Amino acid sequence: MLPASIQITGELLSAAEVQDICESLKEDSVRLLSVRGCQLSDRDFGHICRSVAESHSLVQLNLNLGVVSSISRTRHLADALKTNRSLQTLFLHGSPLLDAGLVTLNVALSTHPALVCLDLGDCMLGDEALSLICGMLPPDGAKSGLRELTLSANPGISSKGWARLAIAVAHSSQLRVLNLDYNPLGDQIAGMLAVAVASSRTLEVLDLEGTGLTNQSAQVFLDMVENYPTSLQILVLAENDISPELQQQICDLLSEGEDDDDREAPPHQPGPASSGSRLPIRDKFQPIRDKHQPIRDKYQPPTWLPHSNSSPQMVLLASGLDGAGICHRLDL
Repeated sequence: MLPASIQITGELLSAAEVQDICESLKEDSVRLLSVRGCQLSDRDFGHICRSVAESHSLVQLNLNLGVVSSISRTRHLADALKTNRSLQTLFLHGSPLLDAGLVTLNVALSTHPALVCLDLGDCMLGDEALSLICGMLPPDGAKSGLRELTLSANPGISSKGWARLAIAVAHSSQLRVLNLDYNPLGDQIAGMLAVAVASSRTLEVLDLEGTGLTNQSAQVFLDMVENYPTSLQILVLAENDISPELQQQICDLLSEGEDDDDREAPPHQPGPASSGSRLPIRDKFQPIRDKHQPIRDKYQPPTWLPHSNSSPQMVLLASGLDGAGICHRLDL
């Protein structure tokens, strides 16, 4: 049986349902596991974590909206990540981790060999946690690090902490997407981020929605994209005190830069001499928005799963209609 997706939202999971999930994980028949906003006992959460540790097929794990609700659960997750070697994407948005939770997870996250996408939005983090996160963005020449990082809605981080992140982003050898929306950054931090974007050779998406910016910040970004080469393709400035005209100017310039990249690629010439002459096609990693969801957890899981021509053979979904938390397994 080919790997499948298990997606359950906002349900009270029974021991039998948890057992079913664990068996699927151990059989390497699960590619994506999402128990977003679900309620389950500490014992059952531990069972799932131990099964995640044993899984060789799991690529994406979504525990958003309070599933990791205590330090004991954080320890269970850390132990699982230390053993697991397949996971590429981890969502913990809306989990009350605090700095202590990041300290507990740090070794497992920073040494995981495959993890490239991490969502720590609305996790009540502070400067200590952010310092550890910066260690997951190694500089050029170091080991590979995160390619997508979400730190939305963590107002406990100070200006000093954000400045440290800007430095890490400037020297990161891998980061392509950075979501900082709904943090009280202000124009000073935005200026530091502009310098980081100008220095980065990889960052393609920067989300600064609702971060307390003004036209001053927008003018800095406009000057950057107008006068300096950058890899940036998408800059989100919505819900800030920035004029629509400035936002449109920046958007137009970024679009022109993308068109220039396409024009710079020489036409393909057949023959062995041209095998390495074409520029690589850039991946697109723009998050999908759902404005009907609350600020927390507004990003749907991005497509970090390896491409496959095969369809999932099993889907486990909760109906959520009868209040009984009944899950339906579909064998396709």
